[in-house]
Amino acid sequence: MKETQKIGAHVSTAGGLINAVIKAKEIGANCIQIFGSSPRQWLTRFPQPADVENFKQAYQKESIAPLFLHAAYLVNLASPDSVTREKSEKNLAEHLTIAERLGAQGLVFHLGSGKESPKAKAIKLIIESCRRILKAVPGVTSLTLENSAGGGERIGSSFEELKIILEGINSSRVKVCFDTAHAFEAGLIEKYDKDKIAALEKKVDRTIGFENLLLLHTNDSKTAFNSHHDRHENIGKGFIGIEGFRALARSKFGKYPWILETPGFDDLGPDKQNIDRLKKCLT
Repeated sequence: MKETQKIGAHVSTAGGLINAVIKAKEIGANCIQIFGSSPRQWLTRFPQPADVENFKQAYQKESIAPLFLHAAYLVNLASPDSVTREKSEKNLAEHLTIAERLGAQGLVFHLGSGKESPKAKAIKLIIESCRRILKAVPGVTSLTLENSAGGGERIGSSFEELKIILEGINSSRVKVCFDTAHAFEAGLIEKYDKDKIAALEKKVDRTIGFENLLLLHTNDSKTAFNSHHDRHENIGKGFIGIEGFRALARSKFGKYPWILETPGFDDLGPDKQNIDRLKKCLT
């Protein structure tokens, strides 16, 4: 694997932000994703300035970059319920503020579901919220749209939907995170082999454009193609398989940071074994 290639993971900040850097070193990651605050609460707890500075010094010293943050799971900008939308917008803006303070390249978030609402209306709500958030939180950190597995009327299961949102927001600070498991589960790609990945590349070129791709969430899938069930699996243990990631590494997708969100072989989250498996794919 080339030194410039980035293989990382979502790591815990339990006990303090700096522990994310320690964990990254332990598992051999050279880039990371973290939560800026609890992903399961509306209340946002902002890190103390001293903790922010120590964390930034630590990841810069260890050359662990880029840094990404993941937003709270509760966020649903597409919700037909106005109270949920207001809470989501406020929470996402607060997490983007944390991401800016930490020097993150992007804040990845799930677009949510419009449920019984028409998709066009749900997408319009997402666009309007993102515009307000970017205006409220100036800076350089990208608000990063993640593709979905598509179940439960979730938005973003196709590149066409992501394109509409990108063009609607119309900001250089909006990018895309491509999740390998979600794409497979949504029916975007049946098998990660040379030919189907080439077709996927053409679709990206026609829709969102590779210039708007910021990172990959490289997860194997516990569920079958087109299942619309979002279930991550350890690398090589799911329906995508080692050969799928090896083929992906030899495509345009191999040039971007790869972030693991796998359960871990010890069920404690992304681990060295998952990192090493991806590194071998990139050699």
